[in-house]
Amino acid sequence: MSADSVQPYNDGFEAFAKGWEQVAFEAAHSAVLAHLSAKPGLVFDIGAGSGRDAAWFAGKGWSVVAVEPADRLRWHAQALHPSPSIAWEADRLPGLEKLLKRGVLADLIWLSAVWMHVAPADRRRAFRKLVTLLKPGGRLIISLRHGPLPFDRPMHTVTSDEVERLAVEHGLNVRAVTRSPDAAGRADITWTGIVLDLPDDATGALPLVRGIILQDAKSATYKLALLRVIARIADQSASFARYADDHVELPLGLVALYWLRMFKRLVEEDIPQAPSHRGRAGLGFVKEAFWAMDVASPFELRPGATFAAPRGHAIAAAIGDAASTIATMPAHFLTFADKSPIFPTRYAGRFRLAPGAALAIDSGFLWSYGRTSVPLHLWIALRRLSAWIEPMLLAEWTKLIEAYARRQGREVPLQTIGSALRWIDPQRDTLEVRRIIAHLLDEKKPIFCVWSGDRITDLAKVDVDHCFPFAAWPCDDLWNLMPSTKRINNEKRDKLVTLDLLQRAESRIGDWWTIAYRDGRFTQRMTRFEEEARGTLPIEEPSPPFGTAGPGLAFAYDNRFFTEHATATLPSDAILDAMCYQRLRLHQDQQLTEWEGPRRKA
Repeated sequence: MSADSVQPYNDGFEAFAKGWEQVAFEAAHSAVLAHLSAKPGLVFDIGAGSGRDAAWFAGKGWSVVAVEPADRLRWHAQALHPSPSIAWEADRLPGLEKLLKRGVLADLIWLSAVWMHVAPADRRRAFRKLVTLLKPGGRLIISLRHGPLPFDRPMHTVTSDEVERLAVEHGLNVRAVTRSPDAAGRADITWTGIVLDLPDDATGALPLVRGIILQDAKSATYKLALLRVIARIADQSASFARYADDHVELPLGLVALYWLRMFKRLVEEDIPQAPSHRGRAGLGFVKEAFWAMDVASPFELRPGATFAAPRGHAIAAAIGDAASTIATMPAHFLTFADKSPIFPTRYAGRFRLAPGAALAIDSGFLWSYGRTSVPLHLWIALRRLSAWIEPMLLAEWTKLIEAYARRQGREVPLQTIGSALRWIDPQRDTLEVRRIIAHLLDEKKPIFCVWSGDRITDLAKVDVDHCFPFAAWPCDDLWNLMPSTKRINNEKRDKLVTLDLLQRAESRIGDWWTIAYRDGRFTQRMTRFEEEARGTLPIEEPSPPFGTAGPGLAFAYDNRFFTEHATATLPSDAILDAMCYQRLRLHQDQQLTEWEGPRRKA
């Protein structure tokens, strides 16, 4: 949708909203009502207009993301239909870049009276994005407007044949095509409703993953390692991804950081990763810097961490060695049938730290090494299915290790292999935040339980709560740790806060972050807080500028953007907004029991 298509809805937002609100949802969509699931899920209302349809879905128990590009119309719609079940997003077709970055997939995509605003040249791209955002087994419902085109709003002719052809091209099944008159009584206007279903894994991502794991020839474990690293980033650090039409780009420094985190124990325990790997020989990335990292736990190698010299210099050099190996080995040799790389990667060279300077693992640093491209359909599948893909991947990795060990005339116990392959997540640790609370209490700073609003004055009665339960999502990031009374924390336990409760607590959460983490006296703590939020939450931030095309990549980014962008302060409302989407993803993926808030005292 071009700016010309959007502007009329900004200029005449009140009149347009009034017209839509005068026609009831059931009357406007009577032809497709029978095709709406009786079981509520997550719906994306693309081109939400006045919010009438979004409000109807919310009233029926659906979680709604309402996408409306016209700012004044969107603000008016939010005022007309305030609901904790509706998240509003300023995005538009054909790209829907902001919605893609949020990392959630819809059970239903609802596209009412929008398709005629998409220029014919943009429709294939727009349809591909809609399919990408749809959960396998999900449904896409599109309504098409037929009749004279208005003079005051840019529109294009639409046909059901065109939409059905796009559906076939993208693997969707046409479930129903309905015809109906205009519910507002305009005699020259008619409507077509098209109901489309996406079968499970219609994108073909899983056969590609299976081929990498089970069928691709391997002279080392590197190919499996690269796939596992990308799956882990998709699950834990997806906010680093930059979206393009048919792929996402990841900072090569992040890929290399996770690579070192994954290989650290395998190398230290002398578990063979190639037929020639024994001791300190046989792996290209294991050089002097690897042994000089002096990291007690692999989990220390994570975004947001800071390391003083000389350890920081060794880690930066080890990341460079890993990045070079990734670019020249697995990223080069993992290919499609036509020999083009699945994960085209460009290595930009080493990061140079000034003598004696500390290393901050932030986004500017991670992007400085280069970038790795991942096909969009594969990225979405890894985000959704990494927990199911990993066991198959580890089983094949174990077989390779056993084969390499036999060729070297030795045996490595399965228990040793399994232990070394285990991904190291954070250990539940709230001690640092308890110390911060104790310090603030000593300074007589006001601290409140974020869920009840009760003031906390006694350290013995305080708990540090994981906003999103640690048992479901191991995350000890500072933004996820909140002050709570012991009584409230015992009541909440491992439940997931409702969207309504999270929104009601926003001001208290923001106040806590301000006094605990964003105090200018503690620069390192503030930097860690923001980089952890950037690394784990789907935060909406500016997209990087396009640069010069790089070898094997659709485009390259200007690294100056990442250096400048990494130093910008994150607004608290952007973090809180991203938390709402992360909450939605946890609820969608794990079906956690929800907690509506503190019970009233008897």
